[in-house]
Amino acid sequence: MTPETERIRVLVVDDHAVVRRGLVAFLEGEPDLELVGDADGGIRALELLADFDAQERLPDVVLMDLQMAPPDGIAVTREIRARYRDVEVVALTSFGEEVRVHAALDAGAAGYLLKDAEADEVVSLQLDPAIARRLMGRLRAAPRDDPAARMTARELEVLRVVGAGKANKEIAAELGISERTARTHVSNILSKLGLHSRTQAALWAVREGLVDADRRGDAADAGRQS
Repeated sequence: MTPETERIRVLVVDDHAVVRRGLVAFLEGEPDLELVGDADGGIRALELLADFDAQERLPDVVLMDLQMAPPDGIAVTREIRARYRDVEVVALTSFGEEVRVHAALDAGAAGYLLKDAEADEVVSLQLDPAIARRLMGRLRAAPRDDPAARMTARELEVLRVVGAGKANKEIAAELGISERTARTHVSNILSKLGLHSRTQAALWAVREGLVDADRRGDAADAGRQS
């Protein structure tokens, strides 16, 4: 068990009760995280933060849903970063909300998580918020590497099909390869991109323009394929 003083204090903000309760239940079971509260919207979140500030008990991280009734998560993120510079915000988003994600980062969010992220991705919040902030700063300032340049032509073909929401069996049929080979290609792609799930790979492919608009399927389903 991490000492109490070293636990990461987290506030959850989401106007969907089911999602919020699920996050609360998960975070309460993590020994390195301390759930300090949850809010059903931006206004309530700011009220709670004001109370915490008065008690000198501000959270380290706010998990912020982006798509909420006004004020939305982007506006609230901007307000939090203006008022409480030591409080980091991690955006909660769904696949396909690239514009919102970029707006949240511009508003001061330290990063983002897809709502269907695996448990180990959520636990990555245990990174010290200051480290997360400096890391995001480096990523924004550094010249962009081109991971696609490290991929083979076949891997790029596979990635395009992953971005269209296809499972390994469908990839194999479309490209004329075995399902096992398709699975291997997907594994190599994740390694080269430094990603952990098919959903992330699909989002990357769409964001980088590798997938035609008329071929974009439900990549969230792809993230659940093995």
